[in-house]
Parts: sequence; C-alpha cells; structure tokens
Amino acid sequence: MRFKGLDLNLLVVFEALMETRSVTRTAERIGLTQPATSAALRRLRTYFGDDIVVAVGKRMHPTPFAEMLLPQIQESLRGVERAIATPTSFDPATATRTFRIIASDYIMVAVLVPLGARLSALAPNIRMEIIQPGDTSMAELEQGKVDLLITPEPYLAAWHPSEFLFEEKQVVVGWAGNPIFREGLTEEKFFAAGHVSVAFGSTRVQAFADSHLSHMGRQRRIEVTVTSFASVAWFLQGTSRLAVLHERLARAILDRFDLNCTDVPFPFPRMREMIQFHEARAGDAGLTWLRGQLADTANRIIQETDGNL
Repeated sequence: MRFKGLDLNLLVVFEALMETRSVTRTAERIGLTQPATSAALRRLRTYFGDDIVVAVGKRMHPTPFAEMLLPQIQESLRGVERAIATPTSFDPATATRTFRIIASDYIMVAVLVPLGARLSALAPNIRMEIIQPGDTSMAELEQGKVDLLITPEPYLAAWHPSEFLFEEKQVVVGWAGNPIFREGLTEEKFFAAGHVSVAFGSTRVQAFADSHLSHMGRQRRIEVTVTSFASVAWFLQGTSRLAVLHERLARAILDRFDLNCTDVPFPFPRMREMIQFHEARAGDAGLTWLRGQLADTANRIIQETDGNL
C-alpha cells in the first residue's frame, strides 16, 4: 500500500533499522531476506533523499534526519497497531492478550501478584509482562510499547489520563539490633545515620521517599543505592543503616530479615500510587477491564491489611 508515493511497509523496516542498527538483524526481526531488507533501505534513501543509516566502523548509525523522523514514525505505527488490535468488546474468559505493565517490584508484590492469582481464574488466557521502571518508562508509554504505568503521583505525565489506585504510608526501616529503635528515633539521629536509597534506570530516577528527602534541604549519608525495593533489606541487616520504605512492604519483610520499623520522625507525605495509560487507549475495553481489576484488588488488600498496620 502506498501513501503519497511511499510504500507504508517501508516504515516497519525503518523502525527496525533504527532499533537494531543492522540490516542483518532487521531482516531477522521482520522476516525478510537480507537482500530484500537492503533493497528496502535503498528505497527509503531514495524517497527521503537521506542516507538514513551510515556505516561507522562495524556499526550502522542513524543520520540526524533519521533520528528526527523516528519518533513520528513510531507514533504512527503505534496508532495503527492500536486501531487494529483493540476489540470493540472484551470477554476476559476467552480473551488471549498480553498486558505489558511498568511497575516497581513493590507494586508487583503488593498488587500484581494477588491480581495474577485472580486472573488465573477469571481470564486464564491473559498474560502479564511486568517491566521495572526506569528513565525510558514514559517514552515506552508514549510509543505504545506498554499498556499501563503504575507510579507515584509526582511521576505522572500531565498530558495522559490517570486513575488513583491506593495510598501508602512510608516508615523508617533498619536492623532490629540497631539501638536507635530502642532509644527512639529523632530527626537528628535519622539524618546522622547511613542510608540505603532506591533509584531506577541509568539516570538514577529516585524513588518517591528518596526524592522527597532529597528536596528537604538536609544532607543524608547515602552508603548504598539499589535499583529495587526488595534489595534494600539485604543492606540493612547487621548494620546501623536506615531506609524509608512503604509500610506494607516493611511489615511483610520484618521477620524474614530480622528488621524493625518506626514512624518517620518528622512530617512526611503519604504516597499516592496511580495508574496511567495513553490517552489514545482510553476506549480500550480490555484495558478498562484490567484497570478495574487492579483497583478492586488494591481495595481488597487495603481492607485486609489496614487492621494489622
């Protein structure tokens, strides 16, 4: 099919070339022969009047024009995918679909694991793919590579719709043998202690609690930074280090790691977890159903655990 003289199939080749930087790997990804992929690249070059990719040493590198064109091509292709993949109705009992969700390991344990147990009965052919958050999370949502992003409210994109999921208190966690818990934790003792922090991605996007602490104007001594909440406990046990974690996660790991927890010794905001999705997917019946299941699962968990916190 041609649009203004361009074979639209070439756009698929273009995107694959931008990601693989290799004619051979592009051919393997989209199911063409290498000569056919090379021919497609020649046609792209002729149409756009640009080299698209050039060889530098043993690797292919995109031209500045191709880099500029890539986001527009990706958005166009994702729009087509959404248009042809979104059913007018959704029956969870018979649907076969994979939902890709960006969420931290805390959300995975707190909400997505019980959701998975529920889906095994309600929607046996539905699959979930959980992706750790990072500096490309919003780009992946924009490009339609993921269905949902579950994140604290400060990290939302204002131009896409979002829904409230649940609220969580933050607590200070440390080794049970740390005398600070026996003596009583004060603000001064908190900032004097060594800390374990959590940050995601190559640009080290700080977790909710760590981000709030860094904007308080008080210096902390960060001794260890990890990329997952589950890793924090290993660096607390047997030390005088402290960390600020979600209360439900802290309560779940206290006994397993010989840890203790207490309230943050100064005013600290509660974290509002949100579900975000692309505005173009607002009418997706499957995603609407999944968001409802997420909200119902979170509500059940809150009701079950609030009496024990």
